[in-house]
Amino acid sequence: MRRAAGPTLRFLGAAGTVTGAKFLVTTPETRVLLDCGLFQGLKHLRLRNWAPQPFEVSSLDAVVLSHAHVDHSGGLPLLARQGFRGAIHCTAATAELLRVMLLDAAHLQEEEAAFANRHGYSKHHPALPLYTTTDAEAALGLLVAHAYGEPFVVGDDVSALFRRAGHILGSATVELCVGGGTGRRLVYSGDLGRRGRPILREPDPVVEADVLLVESTYGDRLHALHPEEILAGLVREAAAGPRTLLVPAFAVGRTQELLWTLRHLEHAGRIPELPVFVDSPMAIDVTDVYLRHPEDHDALMATELRSGEAPLRPARCRFLRTSAESRRLNEQPAPAIIISASGMATGGRVLHHLRRLLPDERTTVVLPGFQAAGTRGRALADGAREVRLFGEAVAVRARVVPLDGFSAHADRDGILGWLDGFERPPRAAWVVHGEPQPADALAAALRHRRGWNALVAEDGATVELG
Repeated sequence: MRRAAGPTLRFLGAAGTVTGAKFLVTTPETRVLLDCGLFQGLKHLRLRNWAPQPFEVSSLDAVVLSHAHVDHSGGLPLLARQGFRGAIHCTAATAELLRVMLLDAAHLQEEEAAFANRHGYSKHHPALPLYTTTDAEAALGLLVAHAYGEPFVVGDDVSALFRRAGHILGSATVELCVGGGTGRRLVYSGDLGRRGRPILREPDPVVEADVLLVESTYGDRLHALHPEEILAGLVREAAAGPRTLLVPAFAVGRTQELLWTLRHLEHAGRIPELPVFVDSPMAIDVTDVYLRHPEDHDALMATELRSGEAPLRPARCRFLRTSAESRRLNEQPAPAIIISASGMATGGRVLHHLRRLLPDERTTVVLPGFQAAGTRGRALADGAREVRLFGEAVAVRARVVPLDGFSAHADRDGILGWLDGFERPPRAAWVVHGEPQPADALAAALRHRRGWNALVAEDGATVELG
């Protein structure tokens, strides 16, 4: 089916916000979606998850995914439920992560809807999950995995290539060649990782693009140096207190880096060996997946695995799968470290721990990553003295410590350093995946320091790729 005369790009998410990544590329022959994420945080954003797709689903030929985080992939079950039957292209590790994450997310939504209906605190009667396990399974049946560096066909006039992004396992930058061999080259950064962090290889360089989409989550700031030093101090304080460290952590990426860091701090004698509880079935499964993909491992991770070590397991670490095991943490004496999802405290088991531990002055809540506007994690980071959990007001007497030095996103200098690899400026650079201030700051830096044609993407806008 022939479409528009020239290729276009439409911004359908992650424009003016860090969530809901979704970019529609339309050519004369092909319509492809770059990422299909859920919106998180502010209510007006979350409501968009329930709205119909802003395009005709039946006209979509394919999806190309940068990585498995929910703000980039969590809308896939909705797409499948609405009739999409094309290919969902991703890396091999992303495909394996999605088999864990999408089923877990669907199950969690079904559980939360049932809990809300039992306890009557939902504003909707009955409360419904955003999507079901059946929807997730339908999306998983459409996955097509590709290796890094190997071009693949997306549509009649579109091909693609993945390169390592170093953000989480399987994360990739995406290059789309639009319009055949003499067409335009669109490069999408996805979420860029950081240089010098453990477990994963660093982002691969990209040398050219006609059009660039670049993330800007931390486009106006630098990460704290040596966050492991701060974490070590918090662990020593917990041991001396005694205190409980409660860490809301993303199940993918953040949990694994925290486990790596705790284990290596223990081995170096810089912290005592405290009980560490990973209370997230998804994080446990993801940790297993992390061990199975050597194509993403950096040299030290690869060496330790070859030598038979357990680089993602502190000395007194326990993985808790069942609800009964999770509930038994209510009797766990301090000192202890509890790592539980979700990372922005928007759902999952960590909510039960927050309800119990936030009123306790002997608790330290560590927030080791970005907290989007409108999330409980952001409220805690901003100093809220009360949050709502399960329809109840919960007092915050615990100490709250933001620790963004563990972020898996490149900071301003990391983004600019990756862009240094370009041998010529793109004809147009669109700044995406950032709140207004960091997005504006990064676009300004590209214009004034580099002389690039850089603009902040506008939600809903369509631009020409010519």
